[in-house]
This record gives sequence, C-alpha cells and structure tokens, in this order.
Amino acid sequence: MTNYDDIDFSPILALTEGEVITHSRVRDIRLGSGKVLALITLDNGRDHTRPNTLGPATMFQLGETLDALKARAAASEIQAVGITGKQYILAAGADLSDITKVGSKDNARLVAQLGHKVFGKLADLGVPTFAFVNGLALGGGLEIALNSAYRTVDASAAAIALPEVFLGIIPGWGGAYLLPNLIGIENALEVVISNPLKQNRMLKPQQAFDYGIVDAIFPAANYLEDSLAWADGVLTGKVKVERKNEPGKIERLTKWPIAIKMARGMLESKIGTVPKSPYAALELLDKARSGTKAEGFAREDEALAELVTGDQFAASMYAFDLVQKRAKRPVGAPDKALAKKVTKVGIIGAGLMASQFALLFVRKLQVPVLITDLDQARVDKGVAYIHDEIGKLEAKGRLDGDSANKLRALVTGTTDKSLYADCDFVIEAVFEEVGVKQQVFGEIEQIIAEDAILATNTSSLSVEEIGAKLAHPERLVGFHFFNPVAVMPLIEIVRTPHTSDAALSTAFVVAKNLGKNAVLTADAPGFVVNRLLAKVMGEAARAVYEGTPVAEVEKAFAPLGLPMGPFQLIDLVGWKVAAHVQDTMVRAFPDRFYANENFHALAELPEVVEKDKGGRVTGWTKAAEKLLKPAVGSTPASPETILARVQDGLAQEIKLMLDEGVVPEVEDIDLCLILGAGWPFIDGGASPYLDREGASQRVFGDTFHHPVIKGIGG
Repeated sequence: MTNYDDIDFSPILALTEGEVITHSRVRDIRLGSGKVLALITLDNGRDHTRPNTLGPATMFQLGETLDALKARAAASEIQAVGITGKQYILAAGADLSDITKVGSKDNARLVAQLGHKVFGKLADLGVPTFAFVNGLALGGGLEIALNSAYRTVDASAAAIALPEVFLGIIPGWGGAYLLPNLIGIENALEVVISNPLKQNRMLKPQQAFDYGIVDAIFPAANYLEDSLAWADGVLTGKVKVERKNEPGKIERLTKWPIAIKMARGMLESKIGTVPKSPYAALELLDKARSGTKAEGFAREDEALAELVTGDQFAASMYAFDLVQKRAKRPVGAPDKALAKKVTKVGIIGAGLMASQFALLFVRKLQVPVLITDLDQARVDKGVAYIHDEIGKLEAKGRLDGDSANKLRALVTGTTDKSLYADCDFVIEAVFEEVGVKQQVFGEIEQIIAEDAILATNTSSLSVEEIGAKLAHPERLVGFHFFNPVAVMPLIEIVRTPHTSDAALSTAFVVAKNLGKNAVLTADAPGFVVNRLLAKVMGEAARAVYEGTPVAEVEKAFAPLGLPMGPFQLIDLVGWKVAAHVQDTMVRAFPDRFYANENFHALAELPEVVEKDKGGRVTGWTKAAEKLLKPAVGSTPASPETILARVQDGLAQEIKLMLDEGVVPEVEDIDLCLILGAGWPFIDGGASPYLDREGASQRVFGDTFHHPVIKGIGG
C-alpha cells in the first residue's frame, strides 16, 4: 500500500513554473442549525473563458488548505467542509500543459500520486465533506467531487465528464476506482469509456443526478443557498441521502464480470486493439470490483504513469491542441469585417444532402432558407424531410414548440428560381459533375445580386473549373461539408485563384456560425481529406485485386488506428461516391493513385460487403464475389506489405500537398483528418504517426515534425 505522506514530491516542483494557479479560498459559513461549514472556493482569478485547472502548485496549495481545515475540525471550530468553484466552473481537470513536461515515468507517477494524496484528504478531515458542483467539472474536477462524501450539482452546469480516455490516458485521481463503486459498473463503463469514445460526449447535470454521481440537483438561481441548506439537513439528520448503488447494493459477483467482458468485446469490434487507454481503463474498472481504495489508487498511479509517457498521449495532446486552438483561429482566413451579412440562404437541390444543409442553416443561422429542385414533388419531399427532422428535435425536447414553428416557417421550397434574387449566400448540392454545376450556377448568377456569394459542395472537382463560365468567378468559393452534415465538424473552404477576400471571409464567418471548424485549402484534386482517404481506399483495392481476402485487407489497416477499415468506410460514404473520388484522383495523378473499373460495377449492387455485428467487414456478398472473380489475381499481399504501402503512400502525398501549397502547414492536414475523417487523437492525425513509424524518413529522408512527436518512454 502506498503511503503518500512518505513520498518526496520535489522532483515535480519544476512543473509549477508558469502555472496559472487555482487558489483555494476559504470562508466560514454559519448554517441555519448553527453549525459552521468551511467553504473552499477554487478560483484562478481569471474569467470563465479560462477555466480553473489543477496543476501541481494548485494541488500543493489545496493540500495545505485541507491540512489546516483538518486541524480546525479537530478543534471543533468547523463541523463540515464544502468545496465549490468560481462562477460557472468547478474545475476543468489537470493542467495538461504541465503533464506534457513531466520528463520521466517516475515524475508522471508523482503527478498521479500527488492527486491521490491531496484529494484523499477530503475523506480524512474528521468532518463530512460536500462538493458543490456549480459548473463545468471535467476529469480532476469531477474527481474532487467523487472524493467528497456528498455532492450536489447546479442544474445549469455546462458539462460533467471523465474525458481522459479520449486523450489517451485514464482517470487517475480516484475516478476509475470510486465511480464504479458509487454508480455501478454499467454506468461507470459509459462515463469512463463509452462517452469519451463517442467524440468526447459529456453528461448534463440531470444525467449525472440520474446516474447517482451526485446526490441532489438544484436550479441555478439559488444553487449555493439551496446546497448549503441541503448540507445542513444532512448534518442534522433531517435529510437522508439514499443511494440505489451504495457499495452494499452493487451486484459484483455476476453482473460486473459480464459487463466487463461485453465491453471488451465491443471495444475490440469497434476500435480494434491499437488504442491503449480504453483497455487500461477497462482493466482498472474490472479490478475496482474488489480490494481496498488504497489498492485502487495505486493501480491508477501505475496506469497513468505508463500512459502519460507513451506515444499515444503525446500524439493526443498535439491533436487536442490543434482542435482547441488552431481550429478556432483558421490560418489564412481574411478579416471577418470583409464578410457579407447573410440574411437569406439559397440551396440548389432538394435531395438528402441539400435537405441536411437546409436543416443546419436554418437551425444555426435562423434566417430564411430557400430550396429548389427540378419539380415540385422533389421540393415537397425535401421540405417534408426538414419539417420532420425539426419535429424530432422538438419531440426530444431540444426545441420548444415556438422555436420549432419558427424554424419550419423559415424554410420554403419552390421550382421558381427567381426567388433567389434576395439570397446573400447560395450553395449547390446537385449531381457531382462539372457541367451540371456550371449550368445551375449560370442560371442563378443571372438572378442574384452582384455581391451575393456562390458556394459549391463538391468533394473533389475543380472549383475553378465549376466557376469558369461565371461572369463573376471571384464570388465562388468551395464549401465542402462531410457526411453526416449535422455531426461532422469540418468544412474545407476552397479558394480558387479568382476567389475574392470578401467571398472567402463570408465563407469562414458562415462556417463559424454553423458551429463548424473551417480549414482553408487550395483548389487541388480531392482537397485534403478525400485526397488522403482516396490513397487509403486505393491501396485497399489494390490488395484485393492482387488476391488478398477483404477481411485480411481490413486487418492489415488496423495499426493505423482508424475508426473503421477502408471497406467499412467505403460502405459508409457510398460506393458510387468512392468510385467517383478514385476516378478523380487517378485522372489527376495516374502514377500515384489506384482505381479499378469494377468500382463502378460494384457500386450498382444493392449490397457489396458482409459485416459482423460490430459493423466490421468480414467478406463480399455473393453478388460482389461473382463480379470480382474474373478480375482478382492470385498473388495476395502480406499485411506488412499492405501497411507499408499505405504508410509510404500517405507520407508521399502529404509531403507533395505541402510542397504544392494545398494547405499552409502540416498541422492543417492533421486537423482536417481529425475533424473530417475521424482520424484518432492517439495518432495525432497522420503526420506524427508516419514520423514515428519511419514512413516519412523512408519516403523523403526527413520527418514532418522536429522533434518527432512521441512519448517520453521509461
């Protein structure tokens, strides 16, 4: 058993340099019963845009504060201790910028042990402790609450979560042991593993209450007063805190191991075995079933030390920085003052993609949205779809009745293109063919104002060519969404040699107002994401036509850590779309990209691949097998050969894209892959992974990053 009082923490004092310290300010509050509660307020002195974080200096200060309160409790000066945060925020967890500087595995272990030592004091003050979760509580912020005896939450708190697995680590300050023993294994698996792997999903306060993470929930208006009155009731015995999942009530013998086994199978099926943190978290949750708290904390210390110093965490922190900082300040975006105010949006087309656009534009911009198509039946179908989706949001409680009716009224559909006259921003969602797009834009340009912006959602065609017949090609910009439109956070904004700063600025402002992250790209075939996915898909297809079974090809790609195999991905985006993108890339770069004429034949089949319950591709359908048989060779490639080909191909393509100026820097390529293709944080996008695997060195004799982004090691 670790005795945290015997540990020398001086080696991590260097990490306190430059830390924004979250201070522990204490004031005594006399409760209605006459009892005194010492209330700690965590506050870094900044506004809510700079959340409280928990660096080493913060933790040392909190530890000293708790020691002083323990002495006061022993002297009967106080009868309880509460802990809360500054307005809107309890704490956003550990200061990750500090953790990346730990320098060694021993120091990483000390960071974990310091958290356990300090938070552990909350259970050892000699008086009851209360956590008043008054706002955002992530990671270590939530673990403060878990280490306290009782918890309340503000009903308006922004988010509550243990997001560590998303970043390639584990909850290391008590969360992995305390949470399952508080709320049961199934709920803990969801909070610790499932939610982080679902694009870092967070809990709302009501969910935290329903799960039993907190004991009471109060409205924002009188949150602290209500919490203090509730705490007084607990102290006097007037309030009985009942927990359905008290340790004695949690079933451990059968349900716990079964849940762990099912979760392991689900992980292997959904994410493969490359990511380390989900399995480390699973192991900790499994072992939390038995043994002491001290043993549980010691296991967290070791797991955190191992992961914090590994490659996956280093890559995750690089990816996290891209998403948190670079994505919010797009490189190359013109001054937003140049943007045209958008008061009405036009969408050419009324199919599924156009309808998804319309729903997003009307919800986020709350301006009139017009859709048109060739005949009224298609228009009516599109409007009906949009109204139906608004109805679903209303049924889920995400929109009230008035808001839903307002949104429905803002969407109109017609075959009369003259109604585009007062649109400021018109985007097309028509068939992926240059001639078709040129024709619809040619018609619309005669109708709209001279300064109205035209946008194309093409996935791989030349934006300049699409605008070649326009009288004002400078108003055209590429505005490439990813499917599903509502979910995927990326828009590739494509600038042609003619695109004006006003058009470009408008596109960036619109993207931001839609809640999307925009990355500027030159008008090059496939732009960024599809160019690189075409490389992945092409190498997969090449291996199949050499004679490699499809399931073996999927497995060969597993070390990339992608959320799905290449053929699973093709099946998701659609075989027709994939065939079209491959054709575009082979036309542009015949020596570097692979396409097969059978792609289009396969695209005509109703079903192309067979899948298991987890969605992984296991083989071809009989119809696909029959079609492929004459074309497939008899020299299957080994998994090592396939993986090396795709690694080297990606390294070559990324280097060429940088040389060609498709994007300003390699960080923009990684950001596009993370946001537009679900490329995992644990890779850091593609470039850090390719550096670590030696592909960059093999292809161009250097690396994308200096120094290479990798873990500290032992």
